[in-house]
Amino acid sequence: MQKIMTGKVKEVYEVDDDTLEFAYTDNISVFDKIIPSKIPHKGETLCRTAKYWFGKLNEAGIHNHYISEPSKDRMRVKRVNVIRDYSKIDGTTTNYLIPLEVICRYYAAGSLLDRLKSGKVKPEDLGFPAGHEVKRGEKLPKPFVECTTKLEEHDENLTEAEAKEMAGLSDAEYQEIVDTVLRIDQIIAEEAGKRGLIHCDGKKEFGYDKERKLMVVDTFGTLDEDRWWDAEEYAKGNIVELSKEFVRQYYRETGYHDELYAARDAGKPEPDIPALPQEIIDRVSKLYVDMYERITGEKF
Repeated sequence: MQKIMTGKVKEVYEVDDDTLEFAYTDNISVFDKIIPSKIPHKGETLCRTAKYWFGKLNEAGIHNHYISEPSKDRMRVKRVNVIRDYSKIDGTTTNYLIPLEVICRYYAAGSLLDRLKSGKVKPEDLGFPAGHEVKRGEKLPKPFVECTTKLEEHDENLTEAEAKEMAGLSDAEYQEIVDTVLRIDQIIAEEAGKRGLIHCDGKKEFGYDKERKLMVVDTFGTLDEDRWWDAEEYAKGNIVELSKEFVRQYYRETGYHDELYAARDAGKPEPDIPALPQEIIDRVSKLYVDMYERITGEKF
């Protein structure tokens, strides 16, 4: 096999013209930066969690790219073309990666709070009355679906119109993506609810197959793409982060997050992200293993 790409957390190999193999590493990234620290068992837990969810999609009849799991940290998938020149994508293009990350939020958390504070998102955009003060952890009146870029150096928020144009989608095709996200998240919420978890938000990626049939691709429902809270603690008024958000919070507390985004906003060189302390590495590794078992109900 030939390696054709190295991503932030996985390597991609060409098996044949129609098949790729993902190799999940123990790398961890936040804010589009790869942290110079390895997290033991992370790659295996991501791969096995993703496999679990693709099995649920197959049970529900939701088309996806999963083929097989040759080892516990590798996954074989159907291959689609990555088209970086968006002008070559239109309503007739087939077998390609839709160049969007589709995010659906159910609670006020993470970067959404930053954007509310800055005025980039208004409470009424989320279904609240105008002027409502949105608090961290507050349940949104309705699911909030938005898209970011997929193939740019940094994820950029897009309007619905920009997303459709960039990805060559009709109104009906965009709506099919949204409906599919909501359907998947309903499955996730039902499964998570059985195990005392709240599925707060998550990211999905899609492609079109050779017949331009919508297909779920990449990875979802893991600690990297999704935010999870403990339901029992939430009922008591406490938010216990059970995802990679725990690591993001660490860099917010150290001041690195503010330093990084100030540099990005000013167009200046970005500061290198520091390594994690061993104590945090150990806690994060344990979290990934514990949450694999809790999400899937399977032993690691």
